[in-house]
Amino acid sequence: MESIDSKCTPLKHEFDACFTRWYSEKFLQGDKTNECEEAFKKYQTCLRAALKEKGLTKMIGEARPTVGSAFADDDGDDGGSKGSK
Repeated sequence: MESIDSKCTPLKHEFDACFTRWYSEKFLQGDKTNECEEAFKKYQTCLRAALKEKGLTKMIGEARPTVGSAFADDDGDDGGSKGSK
């Protein structure tokens, strides 16, 4: 499956492969060590930039108004969901 932005697709594939390998070979055997954190962070950084570039962070912030949303901008702008009434 492709990512929302083509430049993020290789990072998505890297994370997907890592997760699948970890889940089947480690997690199901009881090892809960997070081996894919770096791959996830790289993909998440790319996604954040792509969502911001496409003007989607505000929409996501409004749809997911929970504190600490994974898609909040690095500058603290979560699309206006915090404190807006």
